[in-house]
Amino acid sequence: MYKLWLLFTFTGICAAQKDISLSVFTVTSKSMTVQWSGHTGASSYKITATPKNSPEQPVFAQFSGNTVMGSVNSLTPNTVYTMQLEAMDNALNVLSSAETEETTAPDVPSILQTYSKLSDSITVEFAEVPGATGYILRAESKTGNFFSETNVTSSPSTVVQLQPYTDYILSVMSVNSGGRSQPSYPTEARTVVMAPKLNTSSPTNETILAVWAPVEHAVLYTLVIIREGSYVRNKLNTTNTEVTFDNLQSGTSYCIKSMAWDAEGRIGDDKTVCQITRPSSPDVIDIQVTQGRAPGIAIYWVSVQGAKNYTAWTTSGQNCSTGNTNCYILLAECGQNRSVYVTASNEAGISSPSQSVNYITYPCPPENIWVEEPTAGDCYVMWEEVPLVEFYVTFIKRDDGTENLCNTTDTTCQFSCMCGYTYLTSVFPYNKAGPSLLAHVRNYTTIPCCPQDVLVQLVSTETLEITWSPVKGAELYETTAAETRDIIHCNDTSPVCALSDLRCNTAYSVTVTPCSELRGCNSTCAPNVHETAPCSPEILNMTQTGNSTYRVLYTTPNFPNTSYTITATGRYNRGSCQSKDNSCELTQLLCGTTYEVTAVATSAAGGSLPGFSKTLETGPCCPDSVNVSQVTQAMTNVTWSPGGGARSYVTTLTSQRGHAKCHTLDTHCLMGCITCGTNYSVYLEAISSTGHTSQCNYRGFSSSACCPTGVKLYRRTNYSLRVYWRSVGLQSQNHTVELYGTGANYTCIAAAGNTYCDIQEETCGDVYTVVVAPVGQSGLKVTFCQPRTYSVPCPGSNAGMGKYPFLQ
Repeated sequence: MYKLWLLFTFTGICAAQKDISLSVFTVTSKSMTVQWSGHTGASSYKITATPKNSPEQPVFAQFSGNTVMGSVNSLTPNTVYTMQLEAMDNALNVLSSAETEETTAPDVPSILQTYSKLSDSITVEFAEVPGATGYILRAESKTGNFFSETNVTSSPSTVVQLQPYTDYILSVMSVNSGGRSQPSYPTEARTVVMAPKLNTSSPTNETILAVWAPVEHAVLYTLVIIREGSYVRNKLNTTNTEVTFDNLQSGTSYCIKSMAWDAEGRIGDDKTVCQITRPSSPDVIDIQVTQGRAPGIAIYWVSVQGAKNYTAWTTSGQNCSTGNTNCYILLAECGQNRSVYVTASNEAGISSPSQSVNYITYPCPPENIWVEEPTAGDCYVMWEEVPLVEFYVTFIKRDDGTENLCNTTDTTCQFSCMCGYTYLTSVFPYNKAGPSLLAHVRNYTTIPCCPQDVLVQLVSTETLEITWSPVKGAELYETTAAETRDIIHCNDTSPVCALSDLRCNTAYSVTVTPCSELRGCNSTCAPNVHETAPCSPEILNMTQTGNSTYRVLYTTPNFPNTSYTITATGRYNRGSCQSKDNSCELTQLLCGTTYEVTAVATSAAGGSLPGFSKTLETGPCCPDSVNVSQVTQAMTNVTWSPGGGARSYVTTLTSQRGHAKCHTLDTHCLMGCITCGTNYSVYLEAISSTGHTSQCNYRGFSSSACCPTGVKLYRRTNYSLRVYWRSVGLQSQNHTVELYGTGANYTCIAAAGNTYCDIQEETCGDVYTVVVAPVGQSGLKVTFCQPRTYSVPCPGSNAGMGKYPFLQ
């Protein structure tokens, strides 16, 4: 690229113009397309292509001022050109210029021929052109869904990754440093069909089966088979997709080449697979039966062609495999008449089995051996019959070393056995091959002997302790009681057991059963009976029958000869009673005291646990003394001494005219509603904090005589005063009349039945306080009668006798 500065003169003004730029856009064999930047003021552009190092003439092209891209044609292929651009005004003056060098592409090659030998490629042969450094093969499917360009260096070259039996349009382009030429004239070509994919197998030792999927567009298939190491080829044409080659050699490898033909008669790909036939059956030549620690059979056979491995099978399912011509099978079965055969195998499969050969094994030992003891001391060894046996030898050995031998053709053997011993028994069967290699040993242990000195004793109310001496053959002892559904209470090796958590008042039949692990337990031992302690009685009710006597009612869950003791324990004393019935009476219990009452049962077996205790609270104590004093005519004050255990009191005064009651926490009570001149009965109820009560009776109380009513004071003509009243209640009381004046005091006694009393006045005109009160039988007057106040004027005074208001 050249940078040019152009100087233009317009009316004496100089201006600098921007350089124009030039670049080659595309190159072909005979043309170049260039692109440039526009120049201000340019009305046209001229492009000159001058061959470099060539006598050929330059080529020109001119474009308008609005054009920025143009092509120069009629160039020579594979030639270096100097490309010059000139920007000109209307007067064809050059305003700016630029130039560059570029080489034209080589000449267009021509395709000579095309052909397809493989289903995924087409080979193109073309005429190479001078100056080309490489070529591009272009392949395009006629459907337009495939397009590829392959860079190659020479002819012929191949386009790959194509589809079988597909039409393609092919062209070739030459390439150098300047670019690529135009594509050659296109040519059509079609790929061949693909080869069938054979799946081969050898069903027998003389055949090979070839199977394949149909090949699309194939009308014929060709298969060629050749034996390994041979030059003889067998060719087969078929339209099927399955072929069987027979009459082949066993254990021999064959290679099969497969090809397909299309409708145009073109042969497609070829693929070769190799397959070996199965080996022939080997011949067994010898079988040897061996004994010892690892008894078995050794099998020998003749090798066959093509066999990689041999397997010998017995009819019992045992086998051995090897690449040699012999193998050894351990005998897992005894007492059998079996046979053996051999197969050969290779990659194709397994041959047919050989002819079987028979063999016989030694006898088996009896699997099931047992000992029966129909009666104590008389035992029989028994077993199941074993096939292929002529006679049996039985060995019996006791654990103290004593041995016994029995030879028989039967399946039983009798021997004498004792309790507490273990016997080891084994049976060996014999036949012509000899004895069995082993014999199962069966242990038989006779039942342990029963202990004879079992001692049962009661160690607590519900626990029995059992002790005994050890016996022979017993490994552990089970202690049960029939009354507990024969639950095993002890399962121990020690000769002692404690049966706990038993039911009270129950006779238990205790059995000690000796046991051994092998033989089991001796269930013939006699039981021992012992009773547990009585059951604890339950207190049902406690009732007070007297001041210090209580009857206790309880349950009697034990045998009739059981006695019951009831004990009441208090803070200061203790009481008890005993009975065989369901109740007994506690006496001399203190009032106001809390007792804990328990019941215990006693029998010949022992004493029970105390039953659940119940609390007995005796009634509170009555006060020793009660005093009733009258406060007013209708009110009394009752006091009493404290009662032990009492928290509150209810005091009642009762008469035919009514009653009065008060409930208090104190030891005194003020009571109203008292009727004068009445005899009252005095009752007191002491109540404890828990609600227990005691009824207390005391000497009666008589209320005071009633105060008279209607008291009036009259003056008489003889200077005397008369006090008049109305008696209330009984008329059998005397009354005392008292007058208190400022000048004098007077007293008068009125006999029973009188309702007035006269008093000789000494001084007139005085004010008197008059009190009329009944006198009791004890001579004491009632002190709470109300006073009356009167003014008494002298005779002749204008003031009459008046009554002052009563003052309290």
